[in-house]
This record gives sequence, structure tokens and C-alpha cells, in this order.
Amino acid sequence: MDDRGGHGGPRVPRQWRPGPSGEPAALRFDVLGPVRARRGEEPLATGSPQQRALLAALLLREGRTATAAELIDALWGEDPPSQALAAVRTYASRLRKVLDQGVLVSESGGYAVRGLGEGALDLTVAQELSGQAEKARGAGDLTLARDLLNRALALWDGEALAGVPGPYAEAQRVRLEEWRLGLLESRLDMDLEQGCHAEAVSELTALTAAYPLRERLRELLMLALYRAGRQAEALAVYADTRRLLAEELGVDPRAGLRELQRRILQADPELAEPSAPAAQPAVAPVRPAQLPANVPDFTGRTAFVKELSEVLAGASGSGGGRRGEGDAGRVMAVSALAGIGGVGKTTLAVHVAHRARPAFPDGQLYVDLQGAGARAADPETVLGSFLRALGTADSAIPDSLEDRAALYRSVLDGRRVLVLLDNARDAAQVRPLLPGTEGCAALVTSRVRMVGLAGAHLVDLDVMSPDEAIALFTRIVGEERVGSERKAALDVVAACGFLPLAIRIAASRLAARRTWTVSVLAAKLADERRRLDELQAGDLAVKATFELGYGQLEPVQARAFRLLGLADGPDISLAAAAAVLDLPPEDTEDLLESLVDTSLLESAAPGRYRFHDLVRLYARACADRDERPPGERTAALSRLLDFYLATAAGVYAIERPGDRLVDHLEATEYPGLRFTDGAAALDWLYSEAAPLLACVQQAAGTDRTRRAVDLLWAAKDLTESGANSRQYATTAEAMCVATRATGDVRAEGRARTVLTDVLLVSGRIQQAEDEARRAMELAAAAGDSTAVSWVANNRGLIRLHQHRYAEGNAFFDQAIDGFRAAGNKPGEASALSNLSRAQLGAGNVTEAVEIARRGLALYVEMGRTMRLANGHYAVGVALTKAGRHGDALEQFSEALGIFGEHRQRLWEGATNFRIAEAHLAARHPAHAARHAEQALALGSIGGDRMRGNVLTLLGRALSALGQADRARACWQEALSLLEQNGASEVDDVRALLTSPAA
Repeated sequence: MDDRGGHGGPRVPRQWRPGPSGEPAALRFDVLGPVRARRGEEPLATGSPQQRALLAALLLREGRTATAAELIDALWGEDPPSQALAAVRTYASRLRKVLDQGVLVSESGGYAVRGLGEGALDLTVAQELSGQAEKARGAGDLTLARDLLNRALALWDGEALAGVPGPYAEAQRVRLEEWRLGLLESRLDMDLEQGCHAEAVSELTALTAAYPLRERLRELLMLALYRAGRQAEALAVYADTRRLLAEELGVDPRAGLRELQRRILQADPELAEPSAPAAQPAVAPVRPAQLPANVPDFTGRTAFVKELSEVLAGASGSGGGRRGEGDAGRVMAVSALAGIGGVGKTTLAVHVAHRARPAFPDGQLYVDLQGAGARAADPETVLGSFLRALGTADSAIPDSLEDRAALYRSVLDGRRVLVLLDNARDAAQVRPLLPGTEGCAALVTSRVRMVGLAGAHLVDLDVMSPDEAIALFTRIVGEERVGSERKAALDVVAACGFLPLAIRIAASRLAARRTWTVSVLAAKLADERRRLDELQAGDLAVKATFELGYGQLEPVQARAFRLLGLADGPDISLAAAAAVLDLPPEDTEDLLESLVDTSLLESAAPGRYRFHDLVRLYARACADRDERPPGERTAALSRLLDFYLATAAGVYAIERPGDRLVDHLEATEYPGLRFTDGAAALDWLYSEAAPLLACVQQAAGTDRTRRAVDLLWAAKDLTESGANSRQYATTAEAMCVATRATGDVRAEGRARTVLTDVLLVSGRIQQAEDEARRAMELAAAAGDSTAVSWVANNRGLIRLHQHRYAEGNAFFDQAIDGFRAAGNKPGEASALSNLSRAQLGAGNVTEAVEIARRGLALYVEMGRTMRLANGHYAVGVALTKAGRHGDALEQFSEALGIFGEHRQRLWEGATNFRIAEAHLAARHPAHAARHAEQALALGSIGGDRMRGNVLTLLGRALSALGQADRARACWQEALSLLEQNGASEVDDVRALLTSPAA
């Protein structure tokens, strides 16, 4: 029987399936795995293998009648038993008793399965999903097409028709497996089109190991590696493939594979970018619409609006359609607006951007680069935000600035997107954020002229003309009030220096005071001390305008304005603001919203607030001048630090119940938030990371330094998660400098303890050793037993990396003794887990397993916390060395789940590395390669040094799979990383590269 379907895969005609019957227990059949039948969720007995073969043959006949002769041939082929016909009748009779009446029917000397409900056969569902995916892909909706194919592939449960005998089943198995691989290749092809290279490498590595002669998979792997920046490995895949095909089949790679190798060797620029990048939302391509709201009373600037609109029109081409052949000569347009603060750069840029939206149908991106502040936005962070807004999954976003910029340009290629970069510091900050391809455009605003921005259209924005200024003032205040006092209105805008921000603030105050006249406002501005004197005086140019707005505040509002401006950080939460003001949250919210109404404060998001950078500077000046008593400024920042420390300590306690560190932190007077849910606690920590770390740095060198250091220690999850590692590290280094300058031995010891953690996470072992040695000396001198124990634990870890296991044992024993004396069970469990690894290094495998289990038992007592994962991890490492690979993988699986729940991405990467180790030791190189790739994609505790070890392991796995050239490429990259870090594993990698097998 030949039951092949059409081009989309095995066909199952619809006419033999009536619509849903509405009955709650419909029959369901599976053939994409073991042949099974069930009524609802109840499995039905389908009998012997031959009986299941008969059922499968009838299901795959698509409702058509199969004659007895065809069924006998399907079950036994050319050598049927003498009673084959009787056996077929018996099987049919037994199935009839199990299935619903009228499903298995006799007809014309044969049998058929009919009367099934919609979606009753898994193959039918898979085929329909495949057809829908093909339509979606043809319509350009790659996200939907990928989702549909993933759903279709998920219907497979192992090998199709598993355990079913007979030549017909064998032929169908081959056909269905070929179809499955075709679907998988189509989905992987779309993965690459959408820029998911890092994710695809892991899966393709495993697939090429399982299907080594399937050239399309090899081709996709080469492309994924090349786009992930791993050119040497991509070429090595080709070399491995060519050798394998020659040895196994005596043929050369097909033309497509050879052409891909040629393009990689030539660094074809078109090859480095996805052929059809697309966003990755749930059901539709992402079209970001991030522009701030257009100002409804936008006034004037007609010449500038026309000039900028023409530049954007030149970038997008005429009309709103997609790019055509006539667009080849266009380049990506950059317009940079420069001017003093408050001159209306952002307002003009947002207005022009809104007018240009139809010309950029693929979306508009916006970011405030905070260039006028002390801490301008990091381009790397901005690129991460932009990539997410464009639909890129977090796991596909690379770590480095260069890689993020390259992926960003690739994702934007072929799309028409407008990027508004507001408040830029300089050209260096802007360059990585430019799209770089025709059809896109960028608008940049800055206080400085972007002369270093090659090819940019520069616009110097000056103050308004008198007519424009009067028009803006009138639109805000109202024609009725201004018309009768035109002379006074001219006096007002002149006193504001025709600066739009100053005019807007003054007019808004007048509009809110119905009893005032324009003349009253003009009289208030007549004093030169309240006037904008010099436009080129930077932030002083708007001081008089801010003074006007500030002067209209009620006393309680003015106090809030002054004190909130003291806090560093990009924004502030309602709860943190309540701490600064020492008010209940409800009263604080009312105050903050009233300040938002006056335009002196912005609402960044629900429950979060921020100052414009110039307003913040002015608020601080007001605090210096007006806050009485002067000590209230320090008290406000002290309350904020208390709030962060108390809340972070609570989060730490939830994540590490029983850890006594929280009992040895500096005391706080102001309370923090309390959480009962671990997820909510982590949400707070990660959302507050930037302002929390800014608060720590702001306290450096003050009498709040000790509490700041303790806050940094309590928030250590920020570095191990990988989400805020860089800012955390910078803060730790700053606190070491500050504490040394103040001569506070205890604070410096703790700061260096924290910095040691940072250095260990990033794999900088020698620097970690230097810091740990100094931290130990300081902690001992200060009598800080808590820090002494944790430093001893860290010094033991350093000795593990240095393979000095006896010394490591001594440090871990010291840590264990210290933790036991303090009743710190989580600390003791951590030291025991680490001691286990020292025993492994010394060759004491049995003792190592026993010690690791003791550590795990302590963690288990504390419940399913994040550190329980560390216990499972340590036991898994020990069991791997003991050769108990299955047991080790169970432990790693538990660890991986817990690390994922607690958003510890770097620990997830480390665990995948250990899983790969266990698989390779168990001689499962394909599984090892896949998990090693996942470790590379996630990153790992240990930084570049650990990445080198992961690459070494990946190379071993690839070598075992016969991919010698790609293995060598991995080892060469690993050697480079390990040499840069002075790692002891260098000699092992050199040996691999010089071995005959390499």
C-alpha cells in the first residue's frame, strides 16, 4: 500500500472525519509514537503488536477501505502465516469490541476506520498545523509559522509507529521520520531568519550528531555558527562534513553546502545577517511604538519641522510602502538636534517623529540616554532594551556591546524603523545605537553638537522667536486671558528668555492660578534674579524658570521636591520616596502626583518617578539653600539607605533562610518592605537594582558607609544572576576605595569580601586571591567573624581553581567551624559543598560524595530555596566523578529547575556545563554537546575562564562525534581565553590540540 500524501506531508482527507460530536469522551488515536487509542483520557487496550499494526494500517488509510489482501501484505509482507486471513479477522473483531460502535466497519471484504471526530488522529493535527505554518510563512508571519511548527513537532512521542511490526509500518516509519525532519529543518531555517542563532546552535549540534549525513542540518549549523561570530567552527563543520561524506558515501558535499563555505570564507556581508529578520511576539510581529506622547500644544518651529521631515522622508522613500528597486541609493538618515537644556529639543524631535510615523511602519524606538546626568545610559543596556522591544528573546541577546550592536543592525535590516535617541551625551554613546541600514532613520537630541557623528544632519536649535513664544504662552494660558494683556505677555516670555521649557512652566503656573493676571506674573519675573540672563550658561539658563515653578509650590510640596532630588539613580519607587520623605505611602503618592501635575516630576511608570536632569540639579540647589535644619538632607538619604538595607536583608532572608548574615548587618531605624512570596521579593530586588546600587555609591565616604557596604552584601544576588553584574562590580570597587579612605577596617573588610565574590563570579582568580587575602586580614583585625567565615569559604574556592586542594581543605574547615559556631547552617552547607569538590580534586571520591550529601541535607532542612540548588549541584559533581552518571543527572536536573525559578542565569549556565560533563563521561557526546552549547548561550559563573572550559568540553564532545575540525576550532578559542586568564587548564587544551586525533 502506498499512502503518501501531498507536498505538505502525509495527507489525511477531511471527508472521513465528521465534526465534533460534543460527547465528552471522544476517541483519540496516536501514531506519531507508540500506536495508542484512548477514550477521553482513558487508555484503551489495543492488543498485540500485530493487532496494533492492523489498527495503524487502517488509520493511515485515511478512512478508505483496506482489503484483506492489502492488510495481510501490510502485516506480514511476502511471507504471511497460513492462517493470516483468520488472524486479520480476529484482530478486527477484538478492536471492534474496544472501539465505539460503527468506527471499525467491514466493507467489500475489507475493513475501514470511520466516523472519528475532528482532531482524533495526531497525524491529522500535525498535518493541519504544518499546512497553517506554510501559509503563515508565505504571508511573512514567521513568528506564527514557527509556533505552528513547534506545536506540530511536539505531537511526536518518540519514533512513529513504535513497536509496530510489518513492512508497511516500517515504510511508514521512514516516511514519517523524513517528514518530521523536514518540518524541523523548516522551523530551524525560520529560527535563523529571525536572528535566533545562539539558540539554534545548541539544537543543531545535537541534530547533526544524530543525523550526521543530513547535509541540510549541517548547512544550517554552519550558518548559525557564522552568524554567532564563530566563523572557525562554521568552516570546521564543513571540513567534518566533507570528510564524513567521502568516507561513508564516497561523494562530495552538495552544491549548496559548498557555496555556503565559499561565502563564509569571503565574509559575505549578506550572509552575516538574517535573510528576513522579524520580531518574536506571541502571535504577530512586534512593531514597537515607544514614542512619548506628542505635546498637544506644540507651537512654531515650522522651518525646523519641515527640514527634519524632509530628511526623514529621504530615508524612508516616497510613500509608506516597502522598499523597492528605486531605493538602492538611499542611506540611513541621522539628524542630530543640539541646544541648551530646555530649548525644546525633545519636544521638537517627538513632534517630528510622530508626523513621520506613517513612513516608518515597522515601528519607532525611543530612549532617554540621560547624557546630561552624572551616569549616562550605557549603550549596551539600551541595545538590550531595543532588541527586546523588537521581539528578540532574552536568551538570544549576546553579552558584549559589539555583538549586541551587530544583532541590532541585523534585526533592523529590511525594516523601516525610526529611532529617537534623546538627551545623548556624545557621539560615542550614540554610534552603537544607530540602525546602519537604509530605510531606517535616527533622530538624536543632545546639549552638544554631534560633530563627531559622521554623515549626520546637524541642527542647532535656538530659542523661540517672540511670535512663537507668545503663541506657545497663549495656547497654554488661553486667548481670553492673554488677549487683553499682550504687553504683559511679551514681558513674561522675554523674561523667560524665549526658552520653551521656561515659558511652559511659567504659563502652566499661571493657568493653574485663575486669580492671577498676566501682569501679576510679569511683575514676579521683573526681578532679574528670577530671569534667565544668559542662554549659554548651561543649566543656570533655566534656573529662574524653575525658581518660578518652585515658588508656587505649597510648603509640603516644596519639601518633597527638594528631598527627592537628593537621591541618585535613574528613578525612584513610591516606597523608596516614602522613606526619603518619612511619610506614609498614601500621602507620598498624593504629593508626587501633585508634582507630576506641575511638570517638576515625571511619572516613569506606575509607582515610579523621575526628575528631568536639569530639574534634579535645581532641586538639589534648593535643598542646599532652603532645607532646614540642614541635617534633614542627610537624614533623608539615611532613611533611603535604611529602607533599601532593611528590604534587601528581608529578600536575602527569604532566599537563604537560616543564614545568620542578616543578624550581623548594621542596624536600621527606618523599616523596609516585607515579603512573604519569594518571587515578589526577587521582583523587587531586580527592579530596584539601579537605584539601590546608586544609593550605595552615594553613601561612599559618609557616615553611612558601613550600612552601604552591608546593603551591597545583602544584594549579592544581583551579581550571581548575571542581570546587573557590571554595575554591581563597579559599585563594589568604588566601596573598597571609599572604605580604605575612611579608615573603617570593618567596612573595608566587608567591601573586599563582596569584591572577592564579584571576581570569583567573573573568573578573575588571581585578583580574587589578592582581595580575599586583604579581606581576611581586615576582617580578623576588626573581629568580624561573619566576614572571616565567608572569606575563608571564598579562599577555599580560589584554591580549587588553583588545584591546591590541601590548602582548600584547610580554608573550608575554617569556614565550617566558623559557620557552626555562629549557627549559620546555610553557610555550613555551602562550605561542605565546596569541601566536597576539594576532596574530589584530591581523589577522595567516596568522601566527596558523603560530604556533598551532608551539605545537601542541611539545605533540604531550609526548604526549596535558591541555595538548595547549590546542594544538588555539588552532589551532582561528586556523583559524576564517582561514575554514577544517571544519579548525577537527576541532581543537576533538580538544580537547574531551582536556579531557573530564582533567575540565576549564570548558575543555569554552570549547571548545563556540569550536565554536559556527566553526559560526556557516560559516552553520550551528542547530549553533552547540546548542553555545552546551552551553557555558552547562557553564560556561566566564572566568566571567560569558565567559557574556555565549556569550549574545551564542547570540543571533546564534537571530537567524539567525529567532528574533528569543529572540535579543534573550539579548543583554539578555549586556549585563547584560558591564556588571557592565566588559567591552569591551558596545558590540557594544548595537549588536545597537539594530539594525533586533533
